[in-house]
Amino acid sequence: MTITSINAEIERVELAPAAALFRSLGDPARLMIVRRLAAGPARVTDLAAGLGLAQSTVSKHLACLRDCGLVTSQPAGRASMFRLTQPALAGMIAAAEAVLAATGNAVALCPVWGTGCCDGNGS
Repeated sequence: MTITSINAEIERVELAPAAALFRSLGDPARLMIVRRLAAGPARVTDLAAGLGLAQSTVSKHLACLRDCGLVTSQPAGRASMFRLTQPALAGMIAAAEAVLAATGNAVALCPVWGTGCCDGNGS
C-alpha cells in the first residue's frame, strides 16, 4: 500500500461519520422535521399536522433521528415533546439552502442524485 492510498483510506474513515450524518438527513420528511424542530420542541401530532405527514411517518422518521442522536424527547403528559439535540443542525440546513440558492438548485437537476431520478442512490 502506498502512502497516498493509506492517506486516502484514513480520510475515508475520518469522513464516514459525516457521510452517515448526511445520509440521516437524506430524506425530505426528515429535513422537514429537523427544520420544524429548529423553531422549537413539538409533539408528533403537531409535526404531523404542520407538515402534512401521517403520524406513523413522523414517528418513524423521529425514531431514525433519535437513533442518530439528532433529536431527543421528554414526556409531556401522554405525549412526548421532541427537540433537536444539536442546535447547529438549524445552521447546517440554512447553509445547505444557501448553497442550493447559489447554485440555482443545480443538484436537483443532477442525473444521479437529482429530485427526478431513480431512487436517489444512483441506481
